Amino acid sequence: MRLILMFDLPMETAKEKRIYRQFHKQLIKEGFYMFQFSIYIKLAINRTVSQQIRARIKKIKPEAGRVSILEITERQFSEIEFICGSNHTNILNTTDRVTIFED
Repeated sequence: MRLILMFDLPMETAKEKRIYRQFHKQLIKEGFYMFQFSIYIKLAINRTVSQQIRARIKKIKPEAGRVSILEITERQFSEIEFICGSNHTNILNTTDRVTIFED
């Protein structure tokens, strides 16, 4: 299954920008990768792992702004249709196996 994390954080002041950068770095350390701006994705092996990831995100979430997490199956994720732009060529995505190659 996939966890899709979406967020909108305020970035008006220097403090808000610092909080944004810290949250972004923590997402990367947690194993999320950018799917689109402010949309990050992480693979979870099962629901128990998914719940653990959610609990860690709740601990690091900023006080201001909005952070949402959506859980979808691999089959649902593989059926994403790119209307504008294209799929990244470094992600091979089928319902059998997902492999991510670093650039």
